[in-house]
Amino acid sequence: MQRLIDAVEYGADFFVEEVQVRAIVFDNSDDVTLWATTVFDGQTYFFHLGLPFAQLDLLLRQAGVRSGELQEEVADALATAPRPCLLEYTAEGHEPFVLPEIALKLSFTYPADEEEFEDDEDEESEERSAADNVFYLEGIYRRLDV
Repeated sequence: MQRLIDAVEYGADFFVEEVQVRAIVFDNSDDVTLWATTVFDGQTYFFHLGLPFAQLDLLLRQAGVRSGELQEEVADALATAPRPCLLEYTAEGHEPFVLPEIALKLSFTYPADEEEFEDDEDEESEERSAADNVFYLEGIYRRLDV
């Protein structure tokens, strides 16, 4: 599976559809990170989506029939699980959840230009390559059939 950051020109406005959330990660901050896949230009890509808790709730409400179950699971994890915490949706019986008929407008968080980091040590380059596949959510759009 390829990284979405490698398929999109840095700074471009773009939308992703057919999003499948594979994990929700809570760290020690007020933000949450989603690990997700999307189909972009006919291929499957992996990306991270960083967002505040309020936007997580809004996205969970878009998950169709699993919406209530997911909201309850997240609430339980926030109340009882130590941080960092990973809610994984990759096993049989705990499948990824889809955001049906939803398009997400994403924005970049880190420069994707490798030349800016040519003098970095290998360790720093590895950290950046993981970090630059993180996007922020600019908007949620629902497909309307006319």
